[in-house]
Amino acid sequence: MSTKPIFVATHPRACSTAFERASLIHHFPVGLQMADLCAQVFMTRRDILNCIHEPFGDAFYFGPERMSSRYENDEKAREDSDFANSTFKTIFENIEREGEKGKRLFIKDITHYLVPPNGQLATIAPSLGGKTIKKGVGTNETNGIQGKANGTNGTSDFVNGHANSHNKPPFPYDTEAQPGNPTVVPAEILKQFHFTFLIRHPRHSIPSYYRCTVPPLNKITGFYDFMPSEAGYDELRRVFDFLVENKQVGPTRSSEHSELKDGEVSITVIDADDLLDNPEGIVSAYCKEVGINYTPEMLIWDTEEDHQRARDAFEKWKGFHEDAINSTSLKPRDHARKKKTVESEDEEWREKYGEEGAKVIRECVNANIQDYEYLKSFTIRV
Repeated sequence: MSTKPIFVATHPRACSTAFERASLIHHFPVGLQMADLCAQVFMTRRDILNCIHEPFGDAFYFGPERMSSRYENDEKAREDSDFANSTFKTIFENIEREGEKGKRLFIKDITHYLVPPNGQLATIAPSLGGKTIKKGVGTNETNGIQGKANGTNGTSDFVNGHANSHNKPPFPYDTEAQPGNPTVVPAEILKQFHFTFLIRHPRHSIPSYYRCTVPPLNKITGFYDFMPSEAGYDELRRVFDFLVENKQVGPTRSSEHSELKDGEVSITVIDADDLLDNPEGIVSAYCKEVGINYTPEMLIWDTEEDHQRARDAFEKWKGFHEDAINSTSLKPRDHARKKKTVESEDEEWREKYGEEGAKVIRECVNANIQDYEYLKSFTIRV
């Protein structure tokens, strides 16, 4: 059985924070981040786990190796974030220090924070030892890497903590890619973690994410634009496939009583709606796959200490986790899941977000259904 740090890889608004904390309220508002619920479940196991909440967004959005363009023209926002100097290396160093405290690590994060947006070729982050492409090299004909590294002469400017200071944003880096690796993290580092996956249908996650990028909530989140590239399904699928193909994840258990060989990590995918319908069954099955003893107490967090720990953990992403912070337990939903038609969904979104908003949401939902359904085919069944 694996004893590696557990990494829950997910996309935005997948109920992951609740799973992390181990708590959910009786009703499920549209803004609820299922990833938040994921987080809360396992925050209850502070006797054996040390939970780390979404660390890689610091480097993805704000640091000298940032890949997102969201704050590219807002240097003040990057400085005010306190993460302007965060690199992928400093984040992994922080994770390593947390691991030295004697408890198994439980990390929940958004997968696209490790993957360049818009399908760009991933090259290894400079701070993680990405090899600089030699001057004059950088075309498909000369080194097998598709396209130029960054449109320059291929030299690296990762000096004094800054990558490619002559170009903004810092990505693409002037570094080489690892064959097949969709992330900016070397495969040798990825192997150190026990990866599991949490998904939710885009018809639920995309409207929830859109809501966080428009008034009035955007004044709290600081996300003033909805960026379809942040949906996260494509990146999650590509990372999943890479880990499976390289035997960092898999195989699935062939039967209830089958055992994994030493070092093997089962394919463990959870659908958030299954979690909401049967929290005890899903959490119990998940615990078995990652080598944790399940207890019913994992589904309850209702002390002031619990709430303060959640507030501290979710502080840096204001506006995204309030529903999970205010929850007290993870219970089965007390109403049947209603099946909505495309027409009724579109009408609901038009009422909330206007004609253009509904159009943007629908296009993004449709663009990500295929990736969701692919990952859904691997989900835990109980």
